[in-house]
Amino acid sequence: MSRLGVDVGGTFTDLVALGDGDIFTAKVPSTPRDQSEGVMASLGAAEIRAEDVMAFAHGMTVATNALLERRGARTAIVTTEGFRDVLEIARQNRPSLYDLTRDRPPALVPRELRFTVRERMGPEGELEPLDERSLEEAVAALKEAQVEAVAVCFLFSFLHPEHEQQVGEVLRSELPGVHVSLSSEVLPEFREYERFSTTTADAYLGPRLAAYLKNLSGKAEEAGLPPLMVMQSSGGVVDVETAARGAAACVLSGPAGGVVGAAYVAQASGYEDLLTLDMGGTSSDVAPIIGGEALTTTEATVAGVPIKLPMVDVHTVSAGGGSIAWADAGGALRAGPHSAGADPGPAAYGQGGEEPTVTDANLFLGYLADGATLGGEVVLRRDLSEKALGRLGEKLGMDALEVALGVVQVANTEMVGALRVISVERGLDPRDFALVAFGGAGPMHALALAEELGISTVLVPKASGVLSALGLAVSDPRRDYVTPFLSPLDDADESDLEEAFAQMESAAGNDLESASFRRRADLRYRGQSFELTVEASDFGKLAARFHAAHERRYGYRMEEEPVELVNLRLTATTPVEKPELREPEPEGEALTGRRQANFDREWREVSVLERGRMGRGSEVEGPAIVEFAEATCVVRPGWRGEVDEAGTLVLERKDG
Repeated sequence: MSRLGVDVGGTFTDLVALGDGDIFTAKVPSTPRDQSEGVMASLGAAEIRAEDVMAFAHGMTVATNALLERRGARTAIVTTEGFRDVLEIARQNRPSLYDLTRDRPPALVPRELRFTVRERMGPEGELEPLDERSLEEAVAALKEAQVEAVAVCFLFSFLHPEHEQQVGEVLRSELPGVHVSLSSEVLPEFREYERFSTTTADAYLGPRLAAYLKNLSGKAEEAGLPPLMVMQSSGGVVDVETAARGAAACVLSGPAGGVVGAAYVAQASGYEDLLTLDMGGTSSDVAPIIGGEALTTTEATVAGVPIKLPMVDVHTVSAGGGSIAWADAGGALRAGPHSAGADPGPAAYGQGGEEPTVTDANLFLGYLADGATLGGEVVLRRDLSEKALGRLGEKLGMDALEVALGVVQVANTEMVGALRVISVERGLDPRDFALVAFGGAGPMHALALAEELGISTVLVPKASGVLSALGLAVSDPRRDYVTPFLSPLDDADESDLEEAFAQMESAAGNDLESASFRRRADLRYRGQSFELTVEASDFGKLAARFHAAHERRYGYRMEEEPVELVNLRLTATTPVEKPELREPEPEGEALTGRRQANFDREWREVSVLERGRMGRGSEVEGPAIVEFAEATCVVRPGWRGEVDEAGTLVLERKDG
């Protein structure tokens, strides 16, 4: 019996079936118009028998794309009278402090679809009762507006949800078929703007995600597969019904799977402190892993929309294999943010794309093989890449080689910057970490990035080209809970904290069977605007843990300053049995040939090895190229590597 994971990316849809230490993989082109078609096609390509599958987990970009493209449901807001424009006012900051021409993305809900009712809750409870007539007027306006979803966001509903709950009951009764999100259910935390924004995103995405999941789960059921599980942004899976009810929690579904997969394979190789690099066709995602655990944050902004739900601490940049190279108005070479995607794809695909991409540059430089097949369908053509690079070079006064080298360097610079954000800017020294490279293009660029950051160890998993799907296959069912607890830490009563945690654990016990719990708390120095989350298993150690976390993140601590509690958090997980990874002995000669590749502006004839023929103990000396089933690893001069018992190619600098 195997555990199945399927991840939909911008260019390809990846499948991993994991069981008894063996990994079976498949990669097919994504189908943007209906991602479920690509999912089912991957099952066919892998020739998976439904009766052999014990669990089926899925990561997708439906919610992410809906936010990026602003193609969510027609959504309205119902809020407290006088607070119609909270979404518009936001935090009164700008995307770029000194660029007066740039503005924030428009709110998900236009002003004409924001309705108010007379009511008011305060910190201690009801200040003004819910006015029935204003509610009736709001319902009538919603019916006339023909909305698909409604977000209900009242003041202080995170402490006193009664008015929101009453309005929710009325809306669900009067507007059948309309998705209703209550802020007291989606995000019971203080700070109106973030709570309003998260709840609005949940309503905006709910109908689209629910329709997609219903479609896919129906196809999976017809195929005889187990009930579909969906990856959340936090790195755990939930059932389809829960995912549809909490769409905002799934916006980083795919990237979260990659981080979980990286932690799993690296731990099997004995590494627990990691930086991850997931470079796909559209973008690159990076994240930190400490002690074998992916870090999460509640301060994420996705497509300009703050979503204050637990998410894997992923930072994304528009540097993917399909990122289009271009010349800006000043004549400088750029790469991204626009991507050629799966259709038409890079120029080398021969499917109508004429603009050069990062993939075209890598092909021209010899890192990819001319005539190689991707996803079982796409055949790479170096001559088309050279023509596209040459056309751009004419605009820049450069030849095709100079353009290709420049494109790779621009993409690398973007990714180095992203890795600095999740390491140096988090108080972490990248030299203390191993870099896990995956995604179709990650291993091609990883060693150059490692050299730039002073990293001496790079891990390339056997399933690096489909690692997000592997992460889905081994993900634990997970639920996250939060309770506001605003109090000076010195005044907090341990028994009150215990009672609050016990209530969350009771709710979690109803949602998950045989769950294990992790208690944490958000704290801050008095007067600060943002919090840090620390372990809360021992009440007496909260202050010390917060001071240490603050020093690690910001470089200083203020032990003389009062500390405040803000929220209590509970993570509930049901650990699943994860197969042990085993790498067999080598199968024959791994060297399949030699080809010209450009390293540091010098053409060199290098060895090409087939990863499928390598096995435990197989070695590689740079410069060389190792071709995986779904990815390519470029081993730069000065590096050497060996395949370990878990199947990971462990690369180290010879002078490191």
